Amino acid sequence: MDEALWAFGRVSGFVSLALFTFSVLLGILNRSGRPLLVLPRFSISLLHRNIALLATVFLGLHVGSLLFDSYAKLNVIDVLVPFVGAYRPFWQGLGTVALDLVAAVVVTGLLRHRLGQRTFKAVHWLTYAMWPIALAHAIGNGTDGTGKWFLVLAVASVAAVGGAVIWRLSSTFLETAKAREGGLR
Repeated sequence: MDEALWAFGRVSGFVSLALFTFSVLLGILNRSGRPLLVLPRFSISLLHRNIALLATVFLGLHVGSLLFDSYAKLNVIDVLVPFVGAYRPFWQGLGTVALDLVAAVVVTGLLRHRLGQRTFKAVHWLTYAMWPIALAHAIGNGTDGTGKWFLVLAVASVAAVGGAVIWRLSSTFLETAKAREGGLR
């Protein structure tokens, strides 16, 4: 049973990271106001939100399965307080920080209408910190973190997200309102 929990923990962590990568890319595209191939902008927004939610579910499965795995030896304190774990405390702590950032984004997302758009957006910017922290956790603490297949996928993910962030910061990036005014739909 322990081997199954360990394997499930590894796979669910990888799937969560892959889904968060895709969600970050869709979030940047959504903010631009541009469609994706044949998908209109509102569909990109829904896809971004649903993929982020699915990534969060897989993150919960990742943490939950490792809490019950006798090999990982995680406890609730390790999950809630960064950098206190017994196994690779720095790398594990990065995972805890990423989890805390995801929790902050999820909570503000759920309370979006009560907190207001400005607060939601301010907290939502934490995803730009969460993603590389989670990736560093996966490389430094993950069983497959230094495996060739994982590093190839990590480099491809960094290139995709890095390119999207550069585009987001460039003068060619159109914000949603500007895109609508210009007729992009």
